Amino acid sequence: MIRKHAYYSGRVQGVGFRYTAARVAGNYQVNGYVRNMMDGQVEIVVEGEENDVQSFLGAVAGEMSGYIRDTRIIDEADAGKFRGFDIRF
Repeated sequence: MIRKHAYYSGRVQGVGFRYTAARVAGNYQVNGYVRNMMDGQVEIVVEGEENDVQSFLGAVAGEMSGYIRDTRIIDEADAGKFRGFDIRF
């Protein structure tokens, strides 16, 4: 199991990004959350098997590509903390 912490910038708030990410998460065996950040970015923390995590992040990026200007993804060691995938406010 792995965990990735992704930050998306661009026109990513107010365009359904969080709801799209939550919907897409239902197609993969992933856990974590998505939330808007105060600085205008969207944050996703996701964990699961490597193939599911990579596929999920790729699917989100594909669906939201018209809004994303930059993506930063950080590998994290601590996985197994989340149950389900949530939208945080």
